[in-house]
Amino acid sequence: MTQAVSDEIDPSSEGGADLEADSIEIDPTLFRKVLGHYPTGVVVVASLHEDKPVGLAIGSFFSVSLEPPLVGFCVARTSSSWPKIEATGRFGITVLADDQQETSGRFASSVGDKFEGEHWVPAPVTGSPLIQNGIDHIDCELYSVQDGGDHLIVLGRVRYLDVHRPDAGPLLFFRGGYGRHVSL
Repeated sequence: MTQAVSDEIDPSSEGGADLEADSIEIDPTLFRKVLGHYPTGVVVVASLHEDKPVGLAIGSFFSVSLEPPLVGFCVARTSSSWPKIEATGRFGITVLADDQQETSGRFASSVGDKFEGEHWVPAPVTGSPLIQNGIDHIDCELYSVQDGGDHLIVLGRVRYLDVHRPDAGPLLFFRGGYGRHVSL
């Protein structure tokens, strides 16, 4: 089953198609299936809340701006970890390597202590947890949080970043599972 929005334009409307956003229905299963064909990298966003590390896996991480240096990600409004991270006003981001599937799975789950058995170091500026053996580390202060429907769009101002495993491949999420980058 496929869905499409009509590409016919009503010539009487100014500026193109006259579609009301609420009148368009998109099947959530199809939405996930279509967007699942676009590979995304996986990161862990973490902070210290009441002196304990707290974190979550994110598959919608992106660069935003060079001046000022900003990165962003989207997080579900239903996340129980995000309010704790947001309250600190700072977070560390670890870009996971393709050999860190287990880490990603744990941080995507609702287990009590996601850091159990995980080695991490404090970020140099904010002290946020950065997971060892990740490809990259990015240390951020919370810049803004915007509405994004059933998600929040979070922007972080970068205060420190570094590449730790330049030869490692990124952990990718594709079609509902993990994958690897293959160099040509």
